Amino acid sequence: MQSPAESFRIGHGYDLHRLEPIAPEGAGRPLLVGGVRLESDRGPVAHSDGDALLHAVTDALLAAAALPDIGQLFPDTDARHESRDSREFLKEAGRQVRSAGWVVANIDATVVLEKPKLSPHKEEIRSNIAAALDIDSSRVGVKGKTHEKVDAVGESRAIEVHVVALLVRN
Repeated sequence: MQSPAESFRIGHGYDLHRLEPIAPEGAGRPLLVGGVRLESDRGPVAHSDGDALLHAVTDALLAAAALPDIGQLFPDTDARHESRDSREFLKEAGRQVRSAGWVVANIDATVVLEKPKLSPHKEEIRSNIAAALDIDSSRVGVKGKTHEKVDAVGESRAIEVHVVALLVRN
């Protein structure tokens, strides 16, 4: 009989990006959350496409499997990752997790963003994450929260994401 440590793993992922006016007015990129472009005059300052949700999901999966983190696999010092689609990071993390003998049981994500509201886009976001990982969207939970106008997130100067991933042994 396998011990719990041999049969399942939990990983936590976190990301935070500063939000600035979108170029050419500022250094912000278009605001992507879970592969969905949201209508906003502010966007992340980032090396890749700046999708904080996909970055946090990627890190949660890699952490659960005790693999190198997103910064180690896709360093922002590498020009190849400039403007790169974060779905590629997530797909690679999924591939590595499967290669290590794990299956994604579920993803639970909390996106903290003052505006725009996430609710109209949740199903598309869930579908995008599920498709990148080749799992059913019923295994992906996404919640949107505001920061009640407190600190940089609440003042629409940042986006913050927390993700928990559960892996089970294949």
